[in-house]
This record gives sequence, structure tokens and C-alpha cells, in this order.
Amino acid sequence: MIGLYIVLGIIGGAVGIVVLHALFLCVAALFAKNKDYDKASGFYRAVFKYFMRVAIIFSRIKIKVTGTEKLNEIGGRFLLVGNHRSNYDPFVTALGLKVKELAFISKPENFKIPFFGKVARKCMYTAIDRDNAKNAIKTINRTAELIKSGVISFGVYPEGTRSKDKDLLPFHDGVFKIAQKAGVPIVVAVIKGTEKVHKNAPWKRTVVDLDIIDVLSAEEIKDISSHEIGDKVKAEMKAALGV
Repeated sequence: MIGLYIVLGIIGGAVGIVVLHALFLCVAALFAKNKDYDKASGFYRAVFKYFMRVAIIFSRIKIKVTGTEKLNEIGGRFLLVGNHRSNYDPFVTALGLKVKELAFISKPENFKIPFFGKVARKCMYTAIDRDNAKNAIKTINRTAELIKSGVISFGVYPEGTRSKDKDLLPFHDGVFKIAQKAGVPIVVAVIKGTEKVHKNAPWKRTVVDLDIIDVLSAEEIKDISSHEIGDKVKAEMKAALGV
């Protein structure tokens, strides 16, 4: 009986912590507007990263990162591209790389999530509407200008949505124009293991591997088409993923 009380106490405590964190996020979101920002809020970035850490801890994710030494060669802003397997991918990448000023480009639906979407926008996370070419071009131009101006680096998933079979989905090569317009390198990353989190959490730990496999210099990509960049990036990712 004592053991049962202990278990119930632990569960109750965990639920209480989650509720308190959720309430704090809700309150913080009340002071954010549902719009794009030209500068990230240090306060909201700290709040957002804190909630990322909470999600990683409660989901029992262990992040193993390799290849970060390649980032030391950049010395400025960049466009990060990676494969996409789970909603946890941006969290794992942002925390694993420990890059202070990094935001992600995502589908509009993610910004409709109550409270979460408004806080993400305060951290300069940006929506791209791939079903509307005109709006997509506006997003590409805007993010390219923000990177070029040194405001922030961006991460994006060329597949556009999560792959459920571990293989790579067709790329939306237009996102590579962001790096070309900004005149910055493309950091190529692969992630493995996040697709297992929803099955394992919270009872079993999930080991997630994040690897920086290449950095394509601005000089290397400036005179080739976005499709050629996409083909090169996809080949590198497939080799690293073994698919």
C-alpha cells in the first residue's frame, strides 16, 4: 500500500509540474501577438528553450550529437537543413546544437496551436505556405534578408512534412534559395531516432542521434540551381541515413 502511495505521489507530482508549466506558457502567450517579428525576444527564447528541455526530459530523450566541429568553420549565419521524422526534431536540433540564435521555418498549421504558436513567433519561428507560391516566395525572401542582415539563422526541412518510413520524401528545393539569396552556407544535418519517441515515452528512454554531415559554402552553391543543391543534399542525407 505504501508503494502504491509513493507511485501515485510521483505521478501526481509530475502531472502538477506539467500543469504549472502549461499555465506559465499560457500566461506568456497572452503578451505575444500572432505576427512575424523582425527581432527575437530574449525572454521568450529563454521560455521556449526551457519548455523544449522540459519536453525532452519528460519524453526521456537522450541526444547524441556529432559533427559540430564543422560549425566552427562558418563564423556567421547559416541555413540548416535536415531530414524530418518527428515533431521533436526542431527541439532536439535546437538543444543539441546549442546555437543561441536559431529559428525554424514550419508549416502554417503549427502556428495555430493555442499559445504555443504565438510564443514560437516571438522566437522568430516562421510559417511557409507551400501551397501558395506567392506567399512561399515572400517567406523565402524575408528569411533570406533576416539571415543576410545577421539577425538569426534558420532551420528548415526540405521534405516539408514528416517521413513515416525513414526514407526521404521528395524535396521542396525552393527552400535552398534562402541560402543563395542570403549568401550564407548550408549546414546539412541528419537525425535518427525521433520517430520512436511517441512509442517509447515516457516509459522507455529514446536515444536520438543528430549529426552534422556537411557544410556547403556560400561560394559552392551560389552559381548552381536549387534543384542541383537539393540533389546533392539528398544524396548526402541518404548516405548518412543508410537509405
